[in-house]
Amino acid sequence: MTGTHDLQDETLRARFAVPHTLAVRPAQADPDLALVVEDQRAESFARLWRVGEAPGEELPFPVAVGAIIAGDGNGWIVDLADGGGSEVGSLVATSLDGSRRVDLTPGREPFVLRGLEASADGSLVLASIVDEQGYHLLAIPARPWGPASVVHHTAAEAWYGQPSADGRLASMDTTDHNPGVRRAAVSVFEVASGAPVAVLDDLPAGPVRAVRFSPEPGDERLLVATERTGYVRPAIWDPLTGERVDFEASDLEGEVIPLDWHAADGRILAVHVFDGIQRLLEFDERTGAHRVVRVGGSFANPDVADLHAFQWSSWYRRDGGVVALRSAWDVPLHAELIDQDGTVTVALPPAATPPGVPFTSHMVPSADGVPVQVWLGLPSGRAPLGTVLEVHGGPNLVFLDEYNPSAQAWIDAGFAYATVNYRGSVTFGQAFREGFWGSGGDREIDDIAAAVGWLREQGLGDPASTFITGASFGGHLTLLSLGRLPELFAGGFAHVAVADWEAAIAAMNPAVRGVWQTWVPPEAVARYSAVSYVDRVRGSAWINQGALDTRTPVVGVQRFVDEIAARGGDVVLRIFDGGHEPTGLELLESEQRIMIELAHRTLDGRRWSDGAERPASAAGASSI
Repeated sequence: MTGTHDLQDETLRARFAVPHTLAVRPAQADPDLALVVEDQRAESFARLWRVGEAPGEELPFPVAVGAIIAGDGNGWIVDLADGGGSEVGSLVATSLDGSRRVDLTPGREPFVLRGLEASADGSLVLASIVDEQGYHLLAIPARPWGPASVVHHTAAEAWYGQPSADGRLASMDTTDHNPGVRRAAVSVFEVASGAPVAVLDDLPAGPVRAVRFSPEPGDERLLVATERTGYVRPAIWDPLTGERVDFEASDLEGEVIPLDWHAADGRILAVHVFDGIQRLLEFDERTGAHRVVRVGGSFANPDVADLHAFQWSSWYRRDGGVVALRSAWDVPLHAELIDQDGTVTVALPPAATPPGVPFTSHMVPSADGVPVQVWLGLPSGRAPLGTVLEVHGGPNLVFLDEYNPSAQAWIDAGFAYATVNYRGSVTFGQAFREGFWGSGGDREIDDIAAAVGWLREQGLGDPASTFITGASFGGHLTLLSLGRLPELFAGGFAHVAVADWEAAIAAMNPAVRGVWQTWVPPEAVARYSAVSYVDRVRGSAWINQGALDTRTPVVGVQRFVDEIAARGGDVVLRIFDGGHEPTGLELLESEQRIMIELAHRTLDGRRWSDGAERPASAAGASSI
């Protein structure tokens, strides 16, 4: 028995021992140069990578996944200084050797970033920020660094500022035309004066979002993503003339999401997503024809309104070759170079993590017949000890065929692991992405129940050994499911969660507070809050919150913990030293160890809170 435990412990340690790539972000001024951000034992660090060569030495300071390369020829890393993960702070530029550090926003009250990009000529950095006064687009001279000026200010949600190649124009995805509704228009301004130039608005058919200006000097056209058909398609728009060209791709089902633009020879890089499966495509700007560049795994991880439009994404080199970023459930993020003749070379190999299990994709009908995607991975050569279902955060994110060390660790430990892309997920069309609006959690709960029902049909999903887990909005859904679907789960592992939306919204940072006030208005707070269903909770709950988190502050779960504990329920609260999106394999490993241990307690008929280290509240909940 001891030998088996030692082997499992060694396997778990190995799973989180090898640093792996979190993001690769090219420099706009030189797309053959990129910042490679790695998750390491303590936190994330980065290297500069000249495409086609080996990555350079590790930079001598931590670098977050949203950082960019910018500034003069000596090179700078521009990042948010937030005191360890609060996501509220100031913008700083750090020289590559770490010897110089420049405050780019002196005198400005702390803010949240909702966009960070440099111009193709290297002269300008645009920062989209949010503070208690609203949303602002800041222009910061970068050669040399100069004082920031406000290009645009609005009280309505706005994000993702994009500069033209020469820094003369700037776009911003705005909702001034439709405040309180996350359907963006693209507004273009003169940087020097802040004067409006033009607005591209596709309502009522759907939002439109800027991808990038042409990187060619003197070409002021803008590549955008439009949803006139209900599904994303590329379009090119000239804000100075109003001319617009749409790429309908009527032969393709699903989304066609533009990633990059090699305007010099009229080629657009895009990812085609149908039923959650990706293919890398290229469009000819002149003819509208498209071809398949690469298949297998995933080539971009899209977002809707965070720091960048993609957590990571494939792009064009200066000569028109493609840097295809790829990942799969069992293969960490890596890069392939695809020349114009189709030659493929692995240029940035995947980290040498222990072998993993590939996942299979399944489209499962929900209660109303709408199909939702379920990914499933199974341990080989043995019957699973139980099942873990993960629900993602956002909610405007998505599970894709992408490496997940936690998922593989659960499978290493003998559990089946599944994920569900519920209503609210991106890449399945506008109706699906907005499908949770106004439902009070009903659509998400229906989709989770459908996933578990399908798992039961596969011989999995026994309620005595099935657990739900998720982070952020996924943490909210984890706790909500314990109350609204108590018969389905033996327990839930909720990371950076919300259980009391009234308390959480009041304490959130300004970048997310306004959004959630819209999505969870006062009349919906009770229905949406897991704390409303504490009397129905039967399973165990482990809640893992960041002490510095300003998106989902600890106060948003405290009443849930107190009330479950007061009723004699099984609840554990753990508060870690970090913010909403902590990095560091050591922390992930410790969390994984705790979750696997707690799952085994359930299988052994024991409570999670028994023997925990210390009280987490006056009501006697525990921390482990």
